[in-house]
Amino acid sequence: MKNTLYISYDGMTDPLGQSQVLPYLKGLSQNGYSITLISFEKEERKDKKAYIQKIVKKIGIDWYPLNYTKNPPIVSTVIDVQRLKKLAFKLHQEKQFRLVHCRSYISALIGLEMKKKLGVKFLFDMRGFWADERVDGNIWKLSNPIFRLVYAYFKKKEKEFLRYSDINISLTNNGLQVINEWNKSKDFSKTVVIPCCADTTLFTIKNTTHKTFVLGYLGSIGTWYLLDEMLDFYLRLLRKQPNSIFHFLTKDDPNLILSKCKDKNIPLSNILIEESEREDIVQKTSTWDYSIFFIKPAFSKKSSSPTKQGELMSMGIPVICNSNVGDTDFVINKYNSGFLIDNFDISSFDEVIDEILSSNSIFDKEKIREGAIEYFNLENGIKKYLAIYNNL
Repeated sequence: MKNTLYISYDGMTDPLGQSQVLPYLKGLSQNGYSITLISFEKEERKDKKAYIQKIVKKIGIDWYPLNYTKNPPIVSTVIDVQRLKKLAFKLHQEKQFRLVHCRSYISALIGLEMKKKLGVKFLFDMRGFWADERVDGNIWKLSNPIFRLVYAYFKKKEKEFLRYSDINISLTNNGLQVINEWNKSKDFSKTVVIPCCADTTLFTIKNTTHKTFVLGYLGSIGTWYLLDEMLDFYLRLLRKQPNSIFHFLTKDDPNLILSKCKDKNIPLSNILIEESEREDIVQKTSTWDYSIFFIKPAFSKKSSSPTKQGELMSMGIPVICNSNVGDTDFVINKYNSGFLIDNFDISSFDEVIDEILSSNSIFDKEKIREGAIEYFNLENGIKKYLAIYNNL
């Protein structure tokens, strides 16, 4: 049995933990790896801990949840890192880890230290350009000298992670290209691309008959997701399809959506907002004609792989999204799985809407799903991680 420590600053009670961490760890555990998992869980999701505990017990994962602290900013993260380090080093004394797999930058701080001090193999699963994402998302305003220092610190660490890790994971080929451009003199060739995969056995096509046109949105709202622009698109759709419904499946506060709808004079009777557990998504999206996601096309998003893209394609739902986000353009074009919008303006919106309404069979659901199985299949993702684990 090969002892591995997996560290995630995201929680397993978060939707991302359940879709982008636990399924992979299950596959690795089933292939002979003894996985110890440290994650940070948010107070507002504490009622989900018992549910996750059952899952990790069933799949043979030894889980150590720590409490995530949000305030005061920066100081709370420093405290979290110290608690993480103390626990990771203590567990290493007990289990003698052969590999530490670090999801994103905060976790990698400890992974790098374990590599240098303890000789543990270090896998840097970067997930995205985290420091640049926080600047592009206005979470770190560089006009503030403290955030400037923090940004500079993590950009320096980023180079160390990439240089000293035994292998790096990028979510996108666009991200890999940027990494290679950062420093051509250093050997970053040990980077493998694995996108955010989807469980194609869970997310399947479910056909239902319905008369009303339904536009759907799946996932969280805020920071990166351009709610205003998506509602502007829907407003144009309403002009030509007055009975259409905009259906949101999100765990975020519905008032975030409803207040903007009021500001834009969108009838609330046309808006449907629901929460959904992962296993209920197929049923709840079964009436969707199209799904939409607009993401801020900032520099850091070159490394972004929207989880929802693979899940929606797996359900055969064509998407309307914007260009210049990760490998989204490549996937849309290769698998003919939706529409790309280059500009958030009326003429671009109308062009797509006219094409959508001119025919009911522009896209082939089965072909879209085949594309998901080829590009986003979870089993392929697990095989890639397993090959990396076996070679380290």
